[in-house]
Amino acid sequence: MDLATLIGILGAVGLLVMAMLLAGDIMMFIDAQSVIIVFGGSLFVVLSNYNMGQFFGIGKIIGKAFIFKLEKPEELIEKAVDMADAARKGGFLALEEAEISNAFMQKGVDMLVDGHDADVVRATLQKDIDLTTERHEMGAKMLMALADVAPAMGMIGTLIGLVAMLSNMDDPKSIGPAMAVALLTTLYGAFLANVIAIPIASKLELRLAEEKMNQELVLDAVLGIQDGQNPRVIEGLLKNYLAEGKRQISTTDDE
Repeated sequence: MDLATLIGILGAVGLLVMAMLLAGDIMMFIDAQSVIIVFGGSLFVVLSNYNMGQFFGIGKIIGKAFIFKLEKPEELIEKAVDMADAARKGGFLALEEAEISNAFMQKGVDMLVDGHDADVVRATLQKDIDLTTERHEMGAKMLMALADVAPAMGMIGTLIGLVAMLSNMDDPKSIGPAMAVALLTTLYGAFLANVIAIPIASKLELRLAEEKMNQELVLDAVLGIQDGQNPRVIEGLLKNYLAEGKRQISTTDDE
């Protein structure tokens, strides 16, 4: 569970609700017509930009902003060094029984065990990285599209409310509800864009960067093992992916 995402969004929503309560009756900030215009209208506009599969898959994508398990680079480096040492001593077949939790690393090791050429290994794993990047980018783009559309739908709702108000100036009872629609649609549009869509899209972009770095680290590790490089050399290469403060002195024995 990503507590930063959860606490951030819930905290923002909580403060807004508190401000509404301090302003009076919270029910005056709830309007079904405004909800339909902004939330319903925004979702349908986003749907028109994508296919059905992409649109209905957005729930799973959003979930990654809250629940996303990713190995630490340090753990991947340690595993890669262990496998490099095992491969030097017993050949690639020694890696066949290795316990690997990272699916991308497992795929690369399987290709080594099967005896594929370095060019094939590189091309296959790089293609996997590219496709993963595209999937993550698609999710972030959909949410940013929602963030772009929501304020515009809020403005459309505002215009609808103003037209309704101006068309019924002779009926004082209709002015209040029409003005509520005019103002609340703007509020809902800003809320949907800035409290929900943009933060989640930004978190998905962060997830993309983290996963892509891990995959590139694994790619370099697999190619280094295939090339028969010294485990210490592989460790030094892979630690370039870490922040300078996390690069500890290698403890790998040079066999």
